[in-house]
This record gives sequence, C-alpha cells and structure tokens, in this order.
Amino acid sequence: QVQLVESGGGLVQAGGSLRLSCAASGRYAMGWFRQAPGKEREFVARISLSGGKTYYADSVKGRFTISRDNAKNTAFLQMNSLKPEDTAVYYCAVDVTNGGPKFQSSGYAYWGQGTQVTVSS
Repeated sequence: QVQLVESGGGLVQAGGSLRLSCAASGRYAMGWFRQAPGKEREFVARISLSGGKTYYADSVKGRFTISRDNAKNTAFLQMNSLKPEDTAVYYCAVDVTNGGPKFQSSGYAYWGQGTQVTVSS
C-alpha cells in the first residue's frame, strides 16, 4: 500500500502561481491529474522514476513544471500563469509498474486525497 499526502492548493488570482507537493511512501513514477466539476479526471503531468523524463498535457505546457526530490520521495507541480480554467481538484498518483509513460488515470494504482485549486478571474 502506497501512501500519498498532497498539499499546496488554494485560491489565487488569474496570472498567479501555486506549488503543489505530493509526498509518497516510496519511490515511483508519479503523475498529476485534475478534475473540474462536471468533467472527467484529466492528465496534467508525469515525471519518471529518475526525474529525467517529464510529460505535460498541451493545456498546461509552458506554464506548469513537474519535478521531484527523490531524497524525500516528493513530487512537485509548479503552476504559473494560472487561468480560471485551471480550477479543479488536483490529484497526485503513482505508477508502480515501471513501464512506459501513462497518461490515463487507469495506469496509476494509488492516489492522493486531492487538493483544491481555484483561480479567480
């Protein structure tokens, strides 16, 4: 069983920044997803086990940065130039399979509790 603890959500004005953190109980490839009201959960970003490979949804590319501190088994999502359409509950998740990159939620076995990000216009 993998434990994940998220932090860092909040309310910010459009154009502002937030940094999300996700501490895991082990070292895995990790991803961030988000779910807005009435919408399906969608992929945001992924980072490989080593941190050497990162992947982003087109909607956040150039604005969000995923990173990790392997000494602390923690992943981060730096979100800049936030837009109202970024408003959602953000979830971190781990991929325990050691396979190729996965962009669907079904590829992740364990999930954090979610943290609310609200961007006002």
